[in-house]
Amino acid sequence: MAQLTFQGATGEVTGSRYRIDTDHAHYLLECGMQQGGSDADEHNRASLAEVAANTDAVILSHGHLDHSGLLPKLVRDGYRGPIFCTPGTLELLDIMLRDSAFVMAKDIEWENKWRARNDRELLEPLYDEQDVETTLELCEPVSYGQPRHLEDGSRLTFHDAGHILGAAIVELVVPSGGRERRLLFSGDLGNPESVLMNDPARPEQADHVLLESTYGDRDHRPLEETIDEFAQILQEAWDDGGNVLIPAFAVGRTQEILYHLGMLHHAGRVPQQKIFLDSPMGIRVTELYARCRQSLNAKDLERLHQAANGNPREYLPPLEFTRTVEESMAINRISGGAIIIAGAGMCNGGRIRHHLKYNLERRSTHLVIAGFQAAGTLGRQLVDGARSVKIHGDDIAVKGHVHTLGGLSAHAGQSRLVDWAAGFRDRPVFHLVHGEPAAREALAQVMRERDLDARIPDYGDTIEL
Repeated sequence: MAQLTFQGATGEVTGSRYRIDTDHAHYLLECGMQQGGSDADEHNRASLAEVAANTDAVILSHGHLDHSGLLPKLVRDGYRGPIFCTPGTLELLDIMLRDSAFVMAKDIEWENKWRARNDRELLEPLYDEQDVETTLELCEPVSYGQPRHLEDGSRLTFHDAGHILGAAIVELVVPSGGRERRLLFSGDLGNPESVLMNDPARPEQADHVLLESTYGDRDHRPLEETIDEFAQILQEAWDDGGNVLIPAFAVGRTQEILYHLGMLHHAGRVPQQKIFLDSPMGIRVTELYARCRQSLNAKDLERLHQAANGNPREYLPPLEFTRTVEESMAINRISGGAIIIAGAGMCNGGRIRHHLKYNLERRSTHLVIAGFQAAGTLGRQLVDGARSVKIHGDDIAVKGHVHTLGGLSAHAGQSRLVDWAAGFRDRPVFHLVHGEPAAREALAQVMRERDLDARIPDYGDTIEL
């Protein structure tokens, strides 16, 4: 009898990992990094040697680090089997995992200088660039809708999840107890109102479904209202003479924000004349999105094209890419009138922390939070109303304005999740994952009211398929 074990993202939205064991094969679904919280580093450093030795193949839904970030560590700890993902995800992994290894090396270098001065044990990075190179060599791309037959007779099929470039709903048909069982993992299910992505696919058959529940306790504001609020914030910041800071995930959120800024600019609703994308990874991903236009929503692209009178160079004229550290540091000499988009999306690293350090103590600053902020992250502290935060060892007073734009989420809200789940004909068992406790409980209650079998697994639980 095939079994499913929950090894991550149960009661939280990071560290996604699940194990599927059949009579003749062992699969790892996701290998995500934990982000935020005091125990995240300890969890990420735990050995994966036993997992590596007992896994025949890895299946990956998409490239965000909370789903893929520990793949090079798995490889460092001995894994040499295939990693199945979509072509778009492989393109993103080539950018994201290399960037992760680079940033990690820099962070460890800084940390070890402090440890050496204090006679503390030195740390090693979770993985390095060579581990990333080996990981990429193991990846085997599988296009949407093209079944891949695995060695034990299982079949893997990816469907468009509508979340970010290459994101997939994972369908795995496995032999179990003398018959086939169909397991689906929603991955991060996209928000149909988001721009650039296509609507999520709607499979109708499954025995078991792992359903994400990031926003299981609420719906998003209508997109039109959100964009109007965004434009109002831009105007308020201009009137106040301050900068607009936007911490943004390099993949998906950054490109969506640039799209909306482009449309607002052509509507005359962006007074700022300087817009900086201060994220080397965000720049590379934006350039990748431009190369992969055929995978994006054609109607959204056409709207922007028409707004710019058919000239791609005029999509967002005030935009500047800042690739180098020197260019990033120069932005901090600008005390007002600029929009600064920088990573990381949860403010738990990256260049955004430097801009927060220079700008948060100004009452004219407007900080726009446009994505989910996990518990324990600096972004979550700011959303929760912290009046003082610690950045690079310094206590920084939060005097600027903090705005939350929930309508820009790339995740489906509660109603969309329930509607997607109700589309299955066979009434499968739903296992709610990738959500904080309140979100999972709320989603389970609403689903049960619709006569859907919603269950809330705990970390380490094993079920028979």
